[in-house]
Amino acid sequence: MSRINVLFIGFMLFSLFFGAGNLIFPPLLGWESGDNFGPAITGFLITGVLLPFMAVMAVALEDNGLISMGSRVHHIFGIVFAIIIYLSIGAFYGIPRASSVAYELGFQQIFKIDDRWGVFVFSLIFFTITYLISLNPKKIVNRIGQYLTPLLLLVLAVLVIQSFMTFENVSSPAAGKYASAPLVTGILEGYFTMDAVAALAFGIVIINALKDKGAASKEELVKGTLVSALVAGTVLVAVYFSLGWIGRVIPGETSFQNGAEILTSASGILFVTSGNILFGLIVMLACLTTCVGLINACSSFFNEIYPRLSYAHYVTIFVIIGLLVSNLGLNMILHVAVPLLSFIYPIAIILIILSLLEHITGKSKTMFQLAVAVTAFYALYEALVSIGFELEFLTGLLDIAPFFEQGLGWVLPGFLAAIIGYGIDIIKNKPIDESRENQ
Repeated sequence: MSRINVLFIGFMLFSLFFGAGNLIFPPLLGWESGDNFGPAITGFLITGVLLPFMAVMAVALEDNGLISMGSRVHHIFGIVFAIIIYLSIGAFYGIPRASSVAYELGFQQIFKIDDRWGVFVFSLIFFTITYLISLNPKKIVNRIGQYLTPLLLLVLAVLVIQSFMTFENVSSPAAGKYASAPLVTGILEGYFTMDAVAALAFGIVIINALKDKGAASKEELVKGTLVSALVAGTVLVAVYFSLGWIGRVIPGETSFQNGAEILTSASGILFVTSGNILFGLIVMLACLTTCVGLINACSSFFNEIYPRLSYAHYVTIFVIIGLLVSNLGLNMILHVAVPLLSFIYPIAIILIILSLLEHITGKSKTMFQLAVAVTAFYALYEALVSIGFELEFLTGLLDIAPFFEQGLGWVLPGFLAAIIGYGIDIIKNKPIDESRENQ
């Protein structure tokens, strides 16, 4: 397997991660963090790049990918959780969201069309292109890694380089929580990208791409995944830092509500009338590559667990689902998806970390079971609250955990449960001293 193939697979992985959500988070962070940009972007990179990198490696180290990770808890849980991951981050959320964001932040920036027929026609064209690219999985590395990713990076580079040459770095105070806790706030912002869940889904795409390029042994697959993930991670760090820096140095006293407004404004300042076209093109390319990756991941996964339907059949199914759901509108998609993602994301993170630790600590089924049970309890609470349930009787009990108000109350209890479970298994498997037993 040649180095150039691994490089292109790394470019492909970058494009799969770099959707419109990833495009607009860093500029807002840069604008709000001001003089505290350094620690803020460092925190963002920890959870926005390092955590997805760990997820990809966790999948690569397993013989049966995501299913094997969940099977540490129970084999039924492993299958069910994997299906939920692929349906939630893919078919019913990530895929239609990519089309909706491409329309609202990309297409509308260029053509200023806003009606139901415009949404339908755009989504029809968007998913037709996605379908044609996704149909042959062996060519996806070539189509994304060799062509679409370099084009996306080229367009981004035009915006970033012009920003570095034009905007001046002047002192500006940090706003909100970035003033008192920039590192922690940056960590939370990276956490909210939820890219670790997407990484679990994309793991199968990388493994299949490496196999198509000649990787056969487990060692070759793990090494290829590691190098590809490092390439993708390096590019993500560079792009996130650059986009954050644009938000940090953009001139004027304008109040921005989100990163899309910052990048639109920066494009307009730098390129005047062509600024909207530049920003719109970046968004549509980012959404297209992410959508292709998600359809490929979902189709490959379901083809493996139910091969009676071909890969092409699954591509058709997920394209149709994406087309139908995307026409419900971005707000409806987010309204339905947020509670589900709030539930599965903490469970996914605990599984990722424990799966990697297991290669150091050794196997411990109780560690997984207790940690996932405690984490799932907190996650279910957050999901129910997000859809309007009043759970005051639980709030007083659960809010003693650190970072509870930020939705991270599960972290300390979850890892304490893992430690307890690991200790239980050590005690169970520890040989009994016969001399003590006879006393």
